Amino acid sequence: MRVRAGPRRAAALVAAVLLAAAAVAATLLVPGGPEDPLEAPLIGPGDGEETFDVAGFEPISYETQDEDDLLERGRRGYAHVLYAKSPGGVEATAERVDTFGDLIEAAAERHGVSAETLGALVFLESAGRPEAMAGDDPESAAGLGQILPGTAVDLLGMSVDLERSKELTERIAPADRRADRADSSEGRELFERRAARLRRARRRADDRFDPEKALDGAARYLALAGERFGREDLAAVSYHMGIGNLESVIEAYDGPRSEELSYVRLFYDSSPTHHRLAFRRLASFGDDSRTYLFRLEAAREIRRLHAEDVDELRRRAGLHAAKASSEEELRPEEDNPPYEDAGALRDAYSDGELVALPVGPERLGYRVDRRMGELARRLDEPRALYRGLRPEALAILLYVAKEVRHISGDPGALTITSSVRDQDYQRELLPRNDQATDGFSLHTTGFAIDIERDYDSRAQARALEHVLERLRALAVIDWVYEPAAIHLTVGPDGERFLPLYEALVGEL
Repeated sequence: MRVRAGPRRAAALVAAVLLAAAAVAATLLVPGGPEDPLEAPLIGPGDGEETFDVAGFEPISYETQDEDDLLERGRRGYAHVLYAKSPGGVEATAERVDTFGDLIEAAAERHGVSAETLGALVFLESAGRPEAMAGDDPESAAGLGQILPGTAVDLLGMSVDLERSKELTERIAPADRRADRADSSEGRELFERRAARLRRARRRADDRFDPEKALDGAARYLALAGERFGREDLAAVSYHMGIGNLESVIEAYDGPRSEELSYVRLFYDSSPTHHRLAFRRLASFGDDSRTYLFRLEAAREIRRLHAEDVDELRRRAGLHAAKASSEEELRPEEDNPPYEDAGALRDAYSDGELVALPVGPERLGYRVDRRMGELARRLDEPRALYRGLRPEALAILLYVAKEVRHISGDPGALTITSSVRDQDYQRELLPRNDQATDGFSLHTTGFAIDIERDYDSRAQARALEHVLERLRALAVIDWVYEPAAIHLTVGPDGERFLPLYEALVGEL
């Protein structure tokens, strides 16, 4: 059965199938001349060598890293959404949040919580807009802290006249529109004053739209949650996830129940095959609650850069704006120049900077699409020249394939549709593929891989999404959905996966 799959958040909990590590013969496409492709055996462990644990290979995990490192990785892995979606950009959003700096400090001090956490929360929740609403009316989360009306009244003791707030909101929008369309400055001022009066009335009717009261409510929530969980990180997570939901995750985690149980541990130590109940509970939230702490840390870092190093903030913002993922932040062009032509590719293969894609779907867990490199004929070059990757990118591909099999229990193979290109090939691709860029493409560096979104089973599709999300959370890759493929780019930490490449393919 083939399954056409889009984004899904559910996780597969099925029997694990281990990927065999024994060396067997397979065909290796070796670009380099008129003999392409050549046949060569895959190299595996020799006699007397220690057996490599392919199935258990996890170079970056909760067991191998300290919690501060994992929190930092999560911050980097999930920063892109803030750079991409902050209204007006991250710099403008940071400036809006800063206008409430004194109120943030006062509310934090009043309730004994971190002002940095509260400021990051305002950045993330409302982008510093005191009238922001999650939906069309005040029945949804609203204000600087994006507080729900029920939470505001029942837990935080805020005053919310919901019906009056709705009525005023319905009157504010027409006043704003008439001000925008006014033919004269006098008419514009008239409707602007009317809208301002309505907003003042709404602040009196609904504390969530009053910046000082909204910040006080958010700080009070953090304080109450901090008392409940005894940890600042768990209190912050509960702000978005909800206290009851977070309690259910902690209950599902069959590990230590003391203060040692951080959110980093809950997140990174749970998977479809390890602490599965906790993972299933986390995966059931469809609103990104499980990554909230990492995005909060990203907001904190953006605010720090805005205060201390705005040039660096602008540099990062430019890299994040270049693509639909953080791939250029992982691999900026200045440090990763593209291959210009076939000659540059040949030199890279000869130097070992690029390696040909080994073929062995039964053993390696992926197959090469027969169309890969099909435009090579237009350049009078062999297709094999465009069927390779950097060793660390191939290592990540091998890791993804073995993990998908292990988690899904599906012995099928993923289909790889694109790997390395040169600039000449990229130009040939432009008029034929609307996903191709006329700017810098990470495919022209050998660090990008496209995986076809046509799967053997739903279990395989769900497992792939989990593996890619986990690698993103580790800041090892970033990835995006394209119409027919998943496009992923391997960052510098791909090097830590090279032992898997050496075990399954050969020595570097």
